[in-house]
Amino acid sequence: MNFAMTIAGSDSISGAGIQEDLKTCTMLGVYCFTVITSVTAQNTFQVRDIFDIPENIVASQIDAIIDDINVTYGKTGMLSNSKIIKIVSDKIKEYDLKMVVDPVMVAKSGAQLLKNDAIKDLIDYLIPVSYFITPNIDEAEVILKTKIRNVKDMENAAIKMYELGPHAVIIKGGHMNTNFITDVYYDGNEILKFKYKRIKTKNTHGAGCTLSSAIASYLSKGYSDKIAFARARKFMQKSIENSLEMGHGHGPLNPMYRIKFH
Repeated sequence: MNFAMTIAGSDSISGAGIQEDLKTCTMLGVYCFTVITSVTAQNTFQVRDIFDIPENIVASQIDAIIDDINVTYGKTGMLSNSKIIKIVSDKIKEYDLKMVVDPVMVAKSGAQLLKNDAIKDLIDYLIPVSYFITPNIDEAEVILKTKIRNVKDMENAAIKMYELGPHAVIIKGGHMNTNFITDVYYDGNEILKFKYKRIKTKNTHGAGCTLSSAIASYLSKGYSDKIAFARARKFMQKSIENSLEMGHGHGPLNPMYRIKFH
């Protein structure tokens, strides 16, 4: 059996966060352990409330899993404050975890999920111990304090992001207004560009969660870094193609697209 761990927030609409990670890992044949960092009250169009789990409870969840199960790969999602970022970073180092870091800052509805005073700690503590980091363009601009207007800027951003310490970088191009989406991968040796047709849908809630947990799943199954990303990105594409129309806002992806619901 292959294992992965998600360290992220809970989404009451089950389109992102812990719930989306569980669905993705399960559909890819990986058993997923969960560490909840925040509980959100949200739906498809707004985040109504957020309760951050005390950092000692976040740490205790990680310890409980590692003390019992041999797990190496995983992902982080919503880590909303400095205390949570620091304790998760410490645990990654303590247990030599290989984590795909999705630097979640803003929800699809526009709600802020990372406190402004925690951005520096994300850069100083979490990024240097990450295995992959998967920012979208907006997140990369905040982290690097630069503007990204085209694919060449994305390539330069990936190189600069790599200098912060991660094992590999993926800059996601979905927020660029183009007919085709280009994602840029850089691992210190080569830059690779992955191009996908843009799917015209507003139902993309949880896209980053799906991608990061899929990468962690494929890594846990023994795939190389590049192949893990390539397979995860194709899985996300299919999940968007089969996204779910529900609610009054941004509906979720559907990582369970192979299952027919009646």
